[in-house]
This record gives sequence, structure tokens and C-alpha cells, in this order.
Amino acid sequence: MAKKKAKAALRITPKLDFGKALHGLFDLKGQVAYLPGGYGGIGEAIAWGLAQQGAKVAISGRDGKKADALAAALRKAGHDAIGLAMDATKVASIRRSANTVAKHFGRLDILMNCVGIHIEEPLAEVTEKAFDQVYRVNLKSAMFLAQAVAKYQVAGKRGGRQIHLLSVLSQLGLRNRGYSAYCSTKGGLVMLIKQHAMELAPQGITVNGVAPTFVYTDMIRHVMENPAFRKQLLDRIPLGRIADPKDVVAPSLFFASPGSSFVTGQVLYVDGGITASQ
Repeated sequence: MAKKKAKAALRITPKLDFGKALHGLFDLKGQVAYLPGGYGGIGEAIAWGLAQQGAKVAISGRDGKKADALAAALRKAGHDAIGLAMDATKVASIRRSANTVAKHFGRLDILMNCVGIHIEEPLAEVTEKAFDQVYRVNLKSAMFLAQAVAKYQVAGKRGGRQIHLLSVLSQLGLRNRGYSAYCSTKGGLVMLIKQHAMELAPQGITVNGVAPTFVYTDMIRHVMENPAFRKQLLDRIPLGRIADPKDVVAPSLFFASPGSSFVTGQVLYVDGGITASQ
């Protein structure tokens, strides 16, 4: 009798019409996406990608004018967007920003955390001030951004998505560079993603990370213009090129979309094969 009951409880998946099954998997119409740090090279590309998929977009960062300028460009192109100032080192500012976004749009569905800095110091010269600054921006802010956005995701009872921008240096060390603070905070963020994924799963909220290798933006232009460093980096990348901001957009959209509803606690390395070869 027990076996018969168990058999009856099994669900048989019907033959799928993949045209219908795939329709809408990446549609973000009606969704509200919040992008702290979203006016940088990678963040701006992701903001445009989210908006083009139908999401309403809020961009924030320390430089409110840059956030406003990107929001204005998005509105000019026909998208719904706002910009606001937010200091990622201050928890009160993080909470105010999430409150502002939720109040303006009436909901808050997606966190795309693009906040991050790097202060390079060789091990023998690492200062407490610099290490603490990188920790506050890269890891502590992620914790409280996640908390502030989850408040509205849970209250809305619609599930949600949280995505954090990482780096291959969350898994790999870098030779001949002073990356102690950066690597350790990005590595810590991997575990924060896994823990938050477990805590938010019962509410249907997924938490994932996108970890690119060096992406050609203004932030790293100075090291990319060093021929020796550029050659060393290219020699390590199996696909033989530096990443472009647009290479990070599609993986981010996947994690933000309905198509990733059964994926949580994961980090996708967008790295041209570096982590597969190390």
C-alpha cells in the first residue's frame, strides 16, 4: 500500500513544447532591479541589459551625479530608471537607498550588487586603514545590501533575485601583486552568497554570483596599458582575450531572470577558461 501511494505521488513531466517553454524565461517586464555601484563600466552595461529586458532600474553609488546621468540616459532611451546617491560604507545609507527604490517603484525584486573597490598593497605594506576600507565596500556592504533588499522581497511574497558581482580572484590568488584585501573579501563574498541562498530559499529568493576575470574598463585601464602585465594576463586566458563588459551582461541577466529559478548559491566564472586551467 505504501509503495502504491508513493507511486501515485510521482509527477510525470509532459512532453514540452520548447517554443512555449522558453517564452518569457528572460522577460523582466514589471520587475524592479536595484544596481548599487551600477554606473561603473560593468554595472552600466548590466543596467542597460536589465532595462532592455523590461526591468525598471535604480542605480546608486557614492557619486549621485553619475547615477543620475545614467538614469537620464536610460529614460531618454524609453526605459524607467532613477539614480540616487548611496554610501556603501554606511549601513544607514544602504537602508535608505533600498527604501527609496521600493517606495518609488512600489516593489523591489532584483538586487544586482556591482559595488567593489581595490586598493593594492604588497603583504609587507598592507595598512589597517586600506584593508578595512576594502572590507567595508566589498563584503560588509554586500551583507547589508542583501538584508535591505530581502526585506522587500520577503514582504512582497513574489520571490526575487540577488546577484553579486565577484571576480575570479574570489577563487584564485594573483602572483606578484598586492591583492590580499581584494581576494579575501571577494572570497568571503562567495560564502555569503551560499549562506544567504540557504536562508532565503524558503521565500523563493535565489542568491548567486557572477565572477569575471579582468574586464576592460576605466578601473583597470592603467594595468592593461602595461605591456608586460597585459601579455602575462593574455597568456593565462585560454580564450586569448580580455573580457568586455558585455561579456558579463548575459550571465547576470540569466541569474536575474525566471530562467534561473532553480539555481541558487552558485557562482558563474566568466573568465575565458582561467579557473578551469589553474
